[in-house]
Amino acid sequence: MVSFLPRPIEMAVSTLLIALFAAPGPLMAQTHVVNSAEVQKQVLATSQTRLHNEETVQQFVSSPQAEKAIKAAGMDPERVKVAVPTLSDQELSQIALRTEKAQADFAAGRIGDRDLLLILVGVVVLILIIVAVR
Repeated sequence: MVSFLPRPIEMAVSTLLIALFAAPGPLMAQTHVVNSAEVQKQVLATSQTRLHNEETVQQFVSSPQAEKAIKAAGMDPERVKVAVPTLSDQELSQIALRTEKAQADFAAGRIGDRDLLLILVGVVVLILIIVAVR
Protein backbone atom coordinates (compact mmCIF):
# COMPACT_ATOMS: atom_id res chain seq x y z
CA MET A 1 0.00 0.00 0.00
CA VAL A 2 1.35 3.40 -0.95
CA SER A 3 1.12 6.03 1.77
CA PHE A 4 1.35 9.77 1.31
CA LEU A 5 1.82 10.50 5.01
CA PRO A 6 4.89 9.71 7.10
CA ARG A 7 4.53 6.58 9.25
CA PRO A 8 4.26 8.39 12.65
CA ILE A 9 1.43 10.63 11.36
CA GLU A 10 -0.40 7.56 9.96
CA MET A 11 -0.15 5.92 13.39
CA ALA A 12 -1.42 9.05 15.14
CA VAL A 13 -4.38 9.46 12.74
CA SER A 14 -5.23 5.75 13.04
CA THR A 15 -5.13 5.90 16.83
CA LEU A 16 -7.28 9.04 16.88
CA LEU A 17 -9.87 7.51 14.55
CA ILE A 18 -10.02 4.31 16.58
CA ALA A 19 -10.45 6.31 19.78
CA LEU A 20 -13.20 8.46 18.27
CA PHE A 21 -15.23 5.59 16.88
CA ALA A 22 -14.67 2.99 19.59
CA ALA A 23 -14.95 5.05 22.79
CA PRO A 24 -18.25 6.92 22.31
CA GLY A 25 -20.22 3.68 21.78
CA PRO A 26 -20.03 2.43 25.36
CA LEU A 27 -20.33 5.96 26.73
CA MET A 28 -23.43 6.70 24.70
CA ALA A 29 -25.00 3.39 25.66
CA GLN A 30 -24.82 4.36 29.33
CA THR A 31 -25.98 7.95 28.92
CA HIS A 32 -29.72 8.48 28.46
CA VAL A 33 -31.50 11.73 27.78
CA VAL A 34 -34.19 10.84 30.34
CA ASN A 35 -33.58 8.30 33.06
CA SER A 36 -35.92 5.35 33.46
CA ALA A 37 -37.30 6.54 36.82
CA GLU A 38 -38.56 9.76 35.24
CA VAL A 39 -40.12 7.85 32.35
CA GLN A 40 -41.81 5.46 34.77
CA LYS A 41 -43.11 8.36 36.87
CA GLN A 42 -44.56 10.06 33.77
CA VAL A 43 -46.20 6.85 32.55
CA LEU A 44 -47.76 6.32 35.98
CA ALA A 45 -49.06 9.91 36.11
CA THR A 46 -50.54 9.59 32.61
CA SER A 47 -52.21 6.29 33.52
CA GLN A 48 -53.69 7.76 36.71
CA THR A 49 -54.99 10.80 34.83
CA ARG A 50 -56.64 8.60 32.22
CA LEU A 51 -58.19 6.40 34.90
CA HIS A 52 -59.57 9.46 36.73
CA ASN A 53 -61.01 10.89 33.49
CA GLU A 54 -62.56 7.57 32.53
CA GLU A 55 -64.16 7.19 35.98
CA THR A 56 -65.50 10.75 35.81
CA VAL A 57 -67.19 10.18 32.46
CA GLN A 58 -68.45 6.72 33.44
CA GLN A 59 -70.03 8.08 36.62
CA PHE A 60 -71.66 10.89 34.66
CA VAL A 61 -73.23 8.58 32.07
CA SER A 62 -74.09 5.87 34.63
CA SER A 63 -76.28 7.95 36.93
CA PRO A 64 -80.00 7.05 36.97
CA GLN A 65 -80.83 10.46 35.45
CA ALA A 66 -78.30 9.89 32.69
CA GLU A 67 -79.56 6.42 31.83
CA LYS A 68 -83.11 7.74 31.70
CA ALA A 69 -82.06 10.64 29.42
CA ILE A 70 -80.00 8.33 27.19
CA LYS A 71 -82.95 5.96 26.77
CA ALA A 72 -85.30 8.90 26.14
CA ALA A 73 -82.96 10.06 23.36
CA GLY A 74 -83.24 6.60 21.77
CA MET A 75 -79.73 5.45 22.62
CA ASP A 76 -78.42 2.41 24.47
CA PRO A 77 -76.75 3.28 27.81
CA GLU A 78 -74.58 0.16 27.68
CA ARG A 79 -73.24 1.12 24.26
CA VAL A 80 -72.20 4.48 25.68
CA LYS A 81 -70.49 2.87 28.69
CA VAL A 82 -68.58 0.49 26.42
CA ALA A 83 -67.54 3.36 24.15
CA VAL A 84 -65.95 5.48 26.89
CA PRO A 85 -62.75 3.39 27.29
CA THR A 86 -62.15 3.49 23.54
CA LEU A 87 -61.71 7.27 23.52
CA SER A 88 -58.21 8.68 23.15
CA ASP A 89 -56.55 10.35 26.14
CA GLN A 90 -57.20 13.81 24.70
CA GLU A 91 -60.86 13.11 23.86
CA LEU A 92 -61.43 11.56 27.27
CA SER A 93 -59.76 14.50 28.99
CA GLN A 94 -61.93 17.05 27.17
CA ILE A 95 -65.16 15.18 27.86
CA ALA A 96 -64.23 14.62 31.52
CA LEU A 97 -63.53 18.33 31.89
CA ARG A 98 -66.94 19.19 30.44
CA THR A 99 -68.75 16.67 32.64
CA GLU A 100 -66.99 17.93 35.77
CA LYS A 101 -67.94 21.51 34.88
CA ALA A 102 -71.56 20.54 34.24
CA GLN A 103 -71.78 18.67 37.54
CA ALA A 104 -70.19 21.58 39.42
CA ASP A 105 -72.57 24.06 37.78
CA PHE A 106 -75.53 21.83 38.63
CA ALA A 107 -74.40 21.45 42.25
CA ALA A 108 -73.96 25.22 42.54
CA GLY A 109 -77.43 25.85 41.11
CA ARG A 110 -76.15 27.62 37.99
CA ILE A 111 -77.94 25.13 35.73
CA GLY A 112 -81.14 23.15 36.19
CA ASP A 113 -82.12 19.55 35.59
CA ARG A 114 -83.17 20.26 32.01
CA ASP A 115 -79.84 21.90 31.17
CA LEU A 116 -77.89 19.08 32.78
CA LEU A 117 -79.83 16.52 30.76
CA LEU A 118 -79.16 18.45 27.54
CA ILE A 119 -75.45 18.54 28.37
CA LEU A 120 -75.57 14.83 29.14
CA VAL A 121 -77.20 13.98 25.82
CA GLY A 122 -74.65 16.19 24.06
CA VAL A 123 -71.77 14.36 25.77
CA VAL A 124 -73.28 10.98 24.88
CA VAL A 125 -73.79 11.97 21.25
CA LEU A 126 -70.20 13.26 21.12
CA ILE A 127 -68.86 9.97 22.52
CA LEU A 128 -70.85 7.91 20.02
CA ILE A 129 -69.82 10.11 17.09
CA ILE A 130 -66.12 9.87 18.01
CA VAL A 131 -66.35 6.09 18.26
CA ALA A 132 -68.34 5.79 15.03
CA VAL A 133 -65.85 7.89 13.07
CA ARG A 134 -62.98 5.57 13.94
